[in-house]
Amino acid sequence: MKTQTPGAQTGFTLIELVIVIVILGILAAVAVPKFVDLSKEASTAASEAVAGSISSASAINFAAKKAGSASAITLNQQNVCTPQILGPLVPGTTLVSGAPANNKQFQVGGTGNCSGATTDSVTCTIKGKDAPAAVNATVFCAR
Repeated sequence: MKTQTPGAQTGFTLIELVIVIVILGILAAVAVPKFVDLSKEASTAASEAVAGSISSASAINFAAKKAGSASAITLNQQNVCTPQILGPLVPGTTLVSGAPANNKQFQVGGTGNCSGATTDSVTCTIKGKDAPAAVNATVFCAR
């Protein structure tokens, strides 16, 4: 059985504390760069989400148009890849034709021609502010 002498202090030594601080520093140096700049990945994921929303909304709109719904949007223009035409399909999302000014805007591009009788779908591109590349959105022509 260990006995303590009166007035003796217990605790960690300075060397033990320094070793713990060094280990934490090494872990931080390895882990922090992985989490520092995820903005490009986040912007790409947001662009993919908007592209998926546009594709889904245009498919629903296509089915509604085929069913004769009066609320369906007609997509038979020469270029449907514009914010004015695709914007009503995704309310709450800001689509722009030029470069996005912030992370809540998405650039719409492409020349999807739905004016031909044989074209059922076209491909438009969607790009967020910090996204390294545009992603494709399939838009179904609704005549």
